[in-house]
Amino acid sequence: MAKKRCVWCNEKNEKYVCYHDKEWGVLNLSDSYLFEMLLLEAFQAGLSWECVLNKREAFRKAFDNFDFVKISKYSSEKIAKLQKTDGIIKHRGKIEAAHVNAKVFLLLIEEFGSFEKYLRNFWNGEVIYESNLAYSSLSEKISKDLQKRGMKFMGKTIVYSFLQAIGIIYSHEKGCFLFKNGI
Repeated sequence: MAKKRCVWCNEKNEKYVCYHDKEWGVLNLSDSYLFEMLLLEAFQAGLSWECVLNKREAFRKAFDNFDFVKISKYSSEKIAKLQKTDGIIKHRGKIEAAHVNAKVFLLLIEEFGSFEKYLRNFWNGEVIYESNLAYSSLSEKISKDLQKRGMKFMGKTIVYSFLQAIGIIYSHEKGCFLFKNGI
């Protein structure tokens, strides 16, 4: 019998199934992973996650393996080159946002010691079990603070998706083989 998954998971897409089964909702708070997810979620704005996920390896290559230190130092020439890079989303504003967001990310690490420690200013460390939401008061608070600090493409819905991706919010749906109700 086939495993039942969240309804959003396109089971015809092997990358999507693997992401759903092994990565989405799994708590991962390393700075490198957190930045990767922030970058990819910003590129998702107005698009589907499946579209972004299908381009993940091209993003990894184009954006120096999601190295936020390198991305923070990108020149205007590098940003222009990325706009012509095949396999990624070539939206100039999103590419520029990746550069700006990397700079802010570094400042947050400098201020708090890690991005996880920054997130803990808003989050008590307990996994939140909820589904069928587009945003929450938590994502709204983090979004407002990130925007105030200069991050771009970090609205409350993007931040909510980010929190789901990194496992702070656990949203596997009832009926999914990974469903947990948090009790």
